[in-house]
Amino acid sequence: MNASLFLVGRILFSIPFLMFGVNHFRYADAMAGMVPIPGGALWVYVTGLAQVLAAIAFLSGKQMRLAALLTAVLMLIYALSIHLPGFLGAGDDMAAGMNAMSSMLKDLGLAGGALILAHASESKK
Repeated sequence: MNASLFLVGRILFSIPFLMFGVNHFRYADAMAGMVPIPGGALWVYVTGLAQVLAAIAFLSGKQMRLAALLTAVLMLIYALSIHLPGFLGAGDDMAAGMNAMSSMLKDLGLAGGALILAHASESKK
């Protein structure tokens, strides 16, 4: 595998998680209503921290496989517990349905990318 291509990919892949994580801290109160389990804002902070730590792992190359596997799980949880119900519950509100579907597909793609990164980081050992 080309080392510089792998590095650029890791950097690009980490940017959304860093920004999403920071936004979880900036907008925790607004996001708390989307959490499908009790604890609202607490879970927003916890998952925000997880995303920032994942970005750091991807950038540094430390514990990258573990971070990628856990990130894939987190993205699948988001897709299935937040965005899929949002899509299915949108009814006739086409804009809301399309927004939920876009978010679900984004998170599925990020989960797939994280699994690829986990495999690639394991192969580099």
